[in-house]
Amino acid sequence: MLIGDKIKSIRELKNYTQEYIADQLGITQAGYSKIEKGKTSLSLEKLQQLALILEMPLENIIRFESHRYFNQESIIVKGPSSCSGKNFELVTRLYEEKIALLERLLCKTDQELQFYKEKRCCN
Repeated sequence: MLIGDKIKSIRELKNYTQEYIADQLGITQAGYSKIEKGKTSLSLEKLQQLALILEMPLENIIRFESHRYFNQESIIVKGPSSCSGKNFELVTRLYEEKIALLERLLCKTDQELQFYKEKRCCN
């Protein structure tokens, strides 16, 4: 598996968009897309930046094996309990981070909804 594929799989598990990662790297979405497709070489510095953005040690990104987390059709639905050993810890953390992200998005959406309700009532 190529490093671009590994980065893409981790990005998807964390529910990050290409736009988000590109913005964090200070490049365009198209430029980031080329990284995932293996059309652009990655320097060690960029790999380290990606590791920080993805909140994972660089070694974990390099050793990432997507077949442990994805089946042929989609993400494993069974959740972290379907893994074992070191992979269990990684998948558990990824699921927990995804849940936390979704909770933050839900909270932000609720705040925006409240703002627009109040704005509508005052007009």
